[in-house]
Amino acid sequence: MNRKLLLVVVLLLLLPSLAEAQCAMCRAVVESEADGKTAEGINNGIVYLMALPYVLVAGLFYFIYRKMRG
Repeated sequence: MNRKLLLVVVLLLLLPSLAEAQCAMCRAVVESEADGKTAEGINNGIVYLMALPYVLVAGLFYFIYRKMRG
């Protein structure tokens, strides 16, 4: 098991193009845009998608804290 994991990590480090997470259409649009508005929009979308789980977990912990305290 450890050898398989090590092999995957080494391959991803040696071949970073295999580890890209952007779809071909998104990448083509971002690379072809000159003013960068689309890239800014995609980055904002990533931030919103990343922040939502943290907000949900923080809310869950807040309600658990309130229930345990009072």
